[in-house]
This record gives sequence, C-alpha cells and structure tokens, in this order.
Amino acid sequence: MDRLMGWSRDRGEASLSDVHRSIPVHANASTWRRAMAFVGPGYLVSVGYMDPGNWATSIAGGAQFGYTLLVIALMSNIMAIILQSLCARLAIASGRDLAQACRDAFPKPVAWILWLFAEIAIIATDIAEVVGTAIGLNLLFGIPLEIGVVITALDVFLILYLQKLGFRWIEAFIIVLLGVIAVCFAVQIAMADPEWGAVIKGFAPTTEIVTNPAMLYLALGIIGATVMPHNLYLHSGVVQTRAYGRSDPEKREALKFATIDSTVALMFALLVNASILILAAATFNKTGNAQVAELGDAHSMLAPLLGSMLAPKLFAIALLCCGLNSTVTATLAGQIVMEGFLRIKLPPWLRRLITRMFAIIPAAAVTILYGESGTGMLLILSQVILAFQLPFAIVPLVMFTRDRAKMGALVAPAWLTVVSAVIAAIIIALNMKMLYDIMVGA
Repeated sequence: MDRLMGWSRDRGEASLSDVHRSIPVHANASTWRRAMAFVGPGYLVSVGYMDPGNWATSIAGGAQFGYTLLVIALMSNIMAIILQSLCARLAIASGRDLAQACRDAFPKPVAWILWLFAEIAIIATDIAEVVGTAIGLNLLFGIPLEIGVVITALDVFLILYLQKLGFRWIEAFIIVLLGVIAVCFAVQIAMADPEWGAVIKGFAPTTEIVTNPAMLYLALGIIGATVMPHNLYLHSGVVQTRAYGRSDPEKREALKFATIDSTVALMFALLVNASILILAAATFNKTGNAQVAELGDAHSMLAPLLGSMLAPKLFAIALLCCGLNSTVTATLAGQIVMEGFLRIKLPPWLRRLITRMFAIIPAAAVTILYGESGTGMLLILSQVILAFQLPFAIVPLVMFTRDRAKMGALVAPAWLTVVSAVIAAIIIALNMKMLYDIMVGA
C-alpha cells in the first residue's frame, strides 16, 4: 500500500505509537463535537512562541529597538500558521510524521544528516528550556542557577506522570499553563501602559531590519524562536493521536479541524509573544535601558520601573510556566524524531534524560563560568541555531506535500506550495545574510 502511494519504504510503527489514534472522533457526533475532538495539538505547537529562548530575543529586541520588531513577530506567526497546516496535511494524508517521511523518501546518508540537524535543533531548544527554567526557579525561590540547571533533569517524572494519565491530560496541562502565562502578561502590559500608536506602527515592515546587522540578528532569532524546527516534527506526530476516519472526505474534515485548531492557537500565542516585546519596549527602551537582554536583569528592573513588586513576580511565574511547557513538547518532539528517523524506540524517560544531558552540560558550563551574564547570550544563540536548521525541515515538508503520488487527494494546492516555498526562501536568505555579516565582521 505504501509503495502504491509513492513511498519507497513501509512506514513501520505508527508515530507516537503508545497514543496513536487514542482520542476518538465520533462520526455520528455533531460538527461541533467533532471539531472539539481536534482541539489540543495546536496549543502544544504554540508553546514554541513562548519558550524561554523567545523571551531572550524578544526582550533584547524590545529593549534595543522599541516596537520595530513587532512586524517580525507577526511575520513569524503567519509563517507558522502556513507551515503547521502543511504538517497536519502530511500526517493526515500519508499517516506519516515528518521524520518518517524523510527517512522513507531520501537515501540513508541524507536521512542521517537531516536526523543530525533535527537533534541539534532539539538540543538547542532544550538548552533554552534548561536555562529559562533555572532562571525561573532562581527568581521565584532563590535557587542558585547551577543547582536549578540540575533540577531541570527531574522534569522527566512530570512527563511520565502525565503520559500515564493519557494524552488529553498532557494537552490540558499545556493549555492551563498557557492561560497562566497570558494572565501574567496581561497584568504586566496594563501596568506598563505602552504607547499603543507606536505599537500599531511596529507591525508595519521597514527596510532597517535587513540593513542593520544587530537588528537582523535579533530578527532571525525571533523567527527561530517562533517557527521552531521541532514544532514541524511535533505537529505531524501529535495530530495522529486523533482517530479520524480513513476515507478522503473524513480526512479532509480532519485536516480542516486540525488547521483551525493550530491557527487559533497560534493567533492566541501571537498575543503573548508580542506582549513580551511590548513589555520590554514600554519599560526598558522607553527609560533608556536599551542593553537589557538578561532575563534576571529584566526581572529586577520591572519593580522600580513599574512601581510594583507584583510585576517581577508575575514575570518569574510566567517564565517558569514557559519552561515546564516547553519541556513537555520538546520531549514529544525528540521521541518523534528519534523513532521516525532511526526506528529506535526508547522509553520516554531514557530519551528525555539523554536529550537533557546534552542540554545540561553546556548550560551548566556557561552558568558556572559566566554566571547570569552568559545565560542571555546562550539563549539568543540557541534561537539563531534553530533558525539555521529551519530550512532542513521546511524544504522536505514542502516537497512532500506537493507530491500527488505521496499525498493523494490531499495534495497541497499550487498556491499553498508557492507561499511555503517563498517562506523557505526568505528564511534561507536571512540565514545567508547573517552568516555574511558575521564573516565580514559587520
């Protein structure tokens, strides 16, 4: 069957086999009930907007350049909506996640290289989570950063507990924490009282972003922090937890509901993502503190600038929630990547510990050698690494979803393929421009 559909190899075991098609979609239920069955995966994906690495790039961008980079947050959101819709299309049409599709479609050497890049991206994501969670623990409870980095390894037990309860519990956990983050930022924005006219202007494009190397570096970091490579693998796996029908009409309906879910979740996430930048612009840039990039510095300066001790507490709570959220999604993405590319199935706790060890070593080294001053740069660097890895996930995704032999009736329309290809070209061009700036020392 797989070969008849244009795939060179059998799929093998289903993506996330322990929860594959575990959430029922009742064909005889109302349209509303069927749509609600698909609510959840989009919110797992939206966590990529709010992970601690995104905080570092958004705070640095808002502090240095005010509201100018809001247009990058908007552009990143649009890119994410389009690309995540392609992920859902690939999964529902072919029954494969992106890692499985790459393994099946490419020669082994190419697939191994793509696997290596995907693992590097997940490690970069995990570094951001380790550092961000450690800073959150330090800000809330005074735990030293070095100890906080080690404590983050224990989050594997949280994930194991949620997995035992069922996949819906994992989604509920994510959504509740997202709600806490949104409330925290809503209160802080109200305290900061930004210039709303300048905020609106910030969503308009400007050529300065490309011509200014420092602004481009942060802009690329924001794109990397938003359209995260592991999210593409993640969404193509978790959408298959729904037991939708096998016929083409049922698959089309599943794609429609999955796309609505991810679009709504990402639009909600844009509000939170933009709030981080707006808060930094309204507090730090407005008062001349343009060099604020460290999360600890941002936390300590909020109280005197906003005249309230509530603001830094909310900041720390939201940061810790972000770290916990990102932990869950990165674990699932890591499982999808390893099993999909290599067909190696490890227990979730072992997979999590391996990934986290690769993240803890550099994070611990930086905190020990440079203390808090080095964590901000490490977070921003991790997001730039993600931006460089993006094309190696986006290009195969576009290739697969435009192939009628592989996708059947759910092949991507021509306009969607063109738009997706333009997104890939923009990201590759930005990467090349930044690499050139670094090499010539601009």
